[in-house]
Amino acid sequence: MKSQDIRSKFLQFFKDKEHSIVPSAPMVLKDDPTLMFVNSGMAPFKEYFLGNAQPKNNRIADSQKCLRVSGKHNDLEEVGYDTYHHTLFEMLGNWSFGDYFKQEAIAWAWELLTEVYGIDKDILYISVFEGDEADNIPMDQEAYDIWKQYVSEDRILMGNKKDNFWEMGDQGPCGPCSEIHVDIRSAEERAMVDGKSLVNMDHPHVVEIWNLVFMQYNRKANGSLIALPNKHIDTGMGFERLCMVLQGVQSNYDTDVFTPIIREIETITDKNYGKNDKVDVAIRVISDHVRAVAFSIADGQLPSNTGAGYVIRRILRRAIRYSFTFLDQKDPFIYRLVDVLCKKMGDAFPELKSQKQLIENVIKEEEASFLRTLDQGLVLLDGIVKNTIGDTVSGEKAFELYDTFGFPIDLTALILSEQGLKLDEQGFKEHLEKQKNRSRAASEMSTEDWTILIEDAEQEFIGYDTLETNVKITRYRKVTSKKDGDMYQLVFNLTPFYAEGGGQVGDKGYLEDVNGDVVYILDTKRENNVVIHFTKNLPDHLNETHKATVDAKQRYRTECNHTATHLLHQALREVLGNHVEQKGSAVHSKYLRFDFSHFSKLSMEELRDVESFVNARIAGKLELKEQRNIPMEKAVEEGAMALFGEKYGDTVRTIRFGQSIELCGGTHVKNTGDIWYFKIVSEGAVAAGIRRIEAITNDALKDYFVDVNRTFNDMKVLLNNNEPVKALQNLQEENSNLKKQVEALLKDKTKNLKGDLKNELTEINGIQFLAKKIDLDAGGIKDLCFELGSQFDNLFLLFGAENDGKALLSCYISKELVSEKGINAGQIVRELGKHIQGGGGGQPFFATAGGKKPEGIEEALKAVEEYLK
Repeated sequence: MKSQDIRSKFLQFFKDKEHSIVPSAPMVLKDDPTLMFVNSGMAPFKEYFLGNAQPKNNRIADSQKCLRVSGKHNDLEEVGYDTYHHTLFEMLGNWSFGDYFKQEAIAWAWELLTEVYGIDKDILYISVFEGDEADNIPMDQEAYDIWKQYVSEDRILMGNKKDNFWEMGDQGPCGPCSEIHVDIRSAEERAMVDGKSLVNMDHPHVVEIWNLVFMQYNRKANGSLIALPNKHIDTGMGFERLCMVLQGVQSNYDTDVFTPIIREIETITDKNYGKNDKVDVAIRVISDHVRAVAFSIADGQLPSNTGAGYVIRRILRRAIRYSFTFLDQKDPFIYRLVDVLCKKMGDAFPELKSQKQLIENVIKEEEASFLRTLDQGLVLLDGIVKNTIGDTVSGEKAFELYDTFGFPIDLTALILSEQGLKLDEQGFKEHLEKQKNRSRAASEMSTEDWTILIEDAEQEFIGYDTLETNVKITRYRKVTSKKDGDMYQLVFNLTPFYAEGGGQVGDKGYLEDVNGDVVYILDTKRENNVVIHFTKNLPDHLNETHKATVDAKQRYRTECNHTATHLLHQALREVLGNHVEQKGSAVHSKYLRFDFSHFSKLSMEELRDVESFVNARIAGKLELKEQRNIPMEKAVEEGAMALFGEKYGDTVRTIRFGQSIELCGGTHVKNTGDIWYFKIVSEGAVAAGIRRIEAITNDALKDYFVDVNRTFNDMKVLLNNNEPVKALQNLQEENSNLKKQVEALLKDKTKNLKGDLKNELTEINGIQFLAKKIDLDAGGIKDLCFELGSQFDNLFLLFGAENDGKALLSCYISKELVSEKGINAGQIVRELGKHIQGGGGGQPFFATAGGKKPEGIEEALKAVEEYLK
């Protein structure tokens, strides 16, 4: 059975059981502080389990993209070394939100596996939660009794809290579970060793295939458990493992989910899968990781240096270093696998096809960049090896290479072992742990449990229509972080405050009690479909009614910028083409930032056209036409643009200004004329195929024009000319002539200096040596070095100079010395740069260092002479 058919049969089975089939949610979570990525099928439905929202149907089924590479569930380092762990995987799941429970979930799971898919009942084992004294939870007798109806008791195993009590994080919905395990060993192997003894023992062919979670509890911040308002079902079946079972193979990588990618890797790299263990691991790593990275980019998460983007970059770099080390690939090639991935999975996940060009460009650019890093790291590592005394390279040096240059530690260890050297792994771990502790301390946050003031209060957002209303506080909690200190999070029964989302910043404002006492609301965010208000202090009278007021001026400025992003999006598609898609935005009260797909820098003419387009719509005074709670399908039919990476419900809100219509939950001006004017202040690249525009409107633009006018007038005064452009052209011409004269004078000076310096050369250990402070700029010193170098062999020069209060060191070494004695100018100036409180580098025969301590030049000159002696 092909993988596409396996997925379809699952969804059709539950559709016949009256489940709504929903598409996979984006993998990157945007309003859940406890999770960075969707790491299980239930994560997108967390708000339903908590009772913060109500699903359209209490029965749902789907195939959810999941990523397990951070936090509690982290499989990254196991990927490639076994045949059944993955970073990205599909989780087939069926869900009940307060509808059916254990009886139906178990019966349907058994029916699907044994009757629809035809899996032999004799190779299936069941595990049931044995209970836990610490949490005061008894054994799951109910599940045990139901399973007895389908399997003999000797195939029902007791499982501990680690294996049979499912929790998605340190906090949140959880409950006991029953796992279904499958034994796909040969009949001979099963006869020799009972499969029961291999369950949960990490055997590659006795694996968990489906987990039925009976969601009954909510884990609080203090570790205690409370019952959820309703009992739910959350099941998850690993799609890749199911394919392995149904396709009769012994590895997930031998299924048709992976084989097309593996064949493409073999073709490109000229390596064969199944012949060499190290090559096999590398091919598995790459075939897995390209899926994770491609889906992440399609969902709107680009590789970066922070947060979720850093995780994606780390996954891709792991794939690159395996291809570099074990497949001998020194040029980008992983991006070429995207085509076969799209052909294989594009029908089930259309975002892959629509984002194919972007995915390829981003991966290719990341590959090229990291391969350059690897090349640079190899040179630096070679220098470390040459300066190592003994057979062990220090952990500090290896950590510096890892931390500063991103050079992988496992690659460092591999190269050292090939040269007969050892790595001080303990020293490396100590430095790594220190860095982690610093990072952890900076971001550590403790959260208390919610204090409930009003039970079961359903929150209502009224901020589209009013900025002021009376509210009741329904719950609050205290959070503490090193960055912000103690803060409080408040939830109201209704709120006019817009929570950060869709790129728009959260509202600020204040709460006022009946006595006129005010507590300022510093930020507003959304967590699991609940609007949370951040304050520095708790109101004195928590149970009283308060007046909640949004900062109207900040909201208005933000609305101007948010509406401008919609007009900007329309303008870019009009000027550049329909390939332009929004890839991110940030809407603040002072500015807007807009990221979009495009593959070249915008010309000045294009930028002017974009500005003109937006300002024409502002001048046209287009009225806002808003539709709330419109069915998603109808909104798309009417031409509303949906953004990849955003999660939309069954009903949506559309915002229209003229021909611009988008799905959007943000706040907007009532008329484009309110924006006043629009100005682009910068345009540049964010990543391969992604450009960024920053712009301003309204009050910020008025301030900008005032500053520009002031600068223009100051320039006229300074130039003593009412035509500053013409005056500047004259200055440029005059400056160019003077530069030519200076260059001619410097050449003469260098020529004269060269004659004097020849006589100052001394011989140390057979090397012609000179270290001296001279009065030339960087270019003059370089010319001098190479002119002297052309006249002498075995020459070693170090010149120091002071320019504009800064120190400069330039080191020249004859190529004969570099090759014969292994002296390296780049390494030397890096070390000498410490004397001038700076650093630098360059080639082995010529390198420079700059610093902010000119008085250290003499120390550097003395140090290099001692070094040479």
